[in-house]
Amino acid sequence: MMSGTTVEPGRLAIKYAEMQGGTPQAQVVGSSVITNAVSAALANGILAHADETDDSHAPSGTHPGCAVVPAALAMGEKNDCSGETLLKSVVLGYDVDSRVMRALRPKDPFEGDRGRGFASHAMGGVFGAAAAASGCTDLNPVQIRHLLSYTSQQASGITSWQTDVDHIEKAFDFAGMPARSGVTSATMVEAGFTGVWDVFEGFNNLFDNYTVNHDRAALLNELGSRYEVMLTNLKRYCVGSPIQAPVDALLNIMREHGVGPDDFEHMVAVTANGENRLTGAEQSMPDINMRYLLAVSLLDGDLTFEAGHGVQRMNEPKVVEIINRIEVRADPSLVTAESPRQGVIEFTTKDGREFRNHVVVVRGAMESPLTTEEVEVKERDLLTGVLGQERTDRLIAAIWDLESLKSVRDLRPLLSL
Repeated sequence: MMSGTTVEPGRLAIKYAEMQGGTPQAQVVGSSVITNAVSAALANGILAHADETDDSHAPSGTHPGCAVVPAALAMGEKNDCSGETLLKSVVLGYDVDSRVMRALRPKDPFEGDRGRGFASHAMGGVFGAAAAASGCTDLNPVQIRHLLSYTSQQASGITSWQTDVDHIEKAFDFAGMPARSGVTSATMVEAGFTGVWDVFEGFNNLFDNYTVNHDRAALLNELGSRYEVMLTNLKRYCVGSPIQAPVDALLNIMREHGVGPDDFEHMVAVTANGENRLTGAEQSMPDINMRYLLAVSLLDGDLTFEAGHGVQRMNEPKVVEIINRIEVRADPSLVTAESPRQGVIEFTTKDGREFRNHVVVVRGAMESPLTTEEVEVKERDLLTGVLGQERTDRLIAAIWDLESLKSVRDLRPLLSL
């Protein structure tokens, strides 16, 4: 959320929240705005997905964190919850987000029935956000049924987001909208609204309306022993998920063989889909332009947040010259059930040497998780430029000790600007 304040979707989110005003219940991160919980969840959700830093959950085809955490944070502040309650609410939100989508699309989370291209990210996110928000309230089981009903009525989102060239609507679709709607459900039921008793199995229920290929049993499979938050992928680099493996492969070659931009002649990047509308050469957003990201990784020997969001740098002569010597190919065999985001780099030097690296499991995926230290390195890169070193140190220390926090409101001084 904090790094999201530096890019246009985040700036617009803060501006919008400030325009709405409202009862001062929750903070908009990275600002001085304190507004009602619904508006704060909307703005913080957009901030959370504004710059491609957030996590993903492959089995459900969702980005849980960017919807779940803003919802829990907003309701945690509104109701003056403890850090421990916040943590439990987030874990609950991840479970519900992911389980609803596993049940709606048991075979492939990204592919719905013909003619029903609803977005898994938004659909899962709204249920996760509602569940997380409910964890920071004092609702009884009957009220939770009503919460699910109000959430089902708000469940929406279509995959037209793939043509958004500014990443502004995408941030709303993936995170702002589901966070807002989930908190809306929680606050309405908290205020006494009643609703339908069984929206998951009753008359004209959610599952039968959205698909004929659902599997309701997936809602409960391994409940209490399989925690979906543990199956989440944390990106090492703040760029689109399909680009993680090719960048990893290139940096592996550079480290293992001691080559760099002065040695470079030609490169082939191979992914399952090759070049497409999300990663193609015409992509104007640097954080999902694969050729650009490979070029700056080669030049810098790493991929930082700043480089990943360098719009002006996309036109630098050195960068363009390297981009023009990168070929992108597709190999559908790189998608497997065990590892759907593989990538290969074939690197040729000026003196004719050839190196190849195949990343089967990208660093940060649940099969190869980042260490605590690696997570902190990533977060420092995101936070220091916004907060400075001293406040970054204090915020990270508070997050590592979140279960001891007496009130979520105590985070406000660390999260404001």
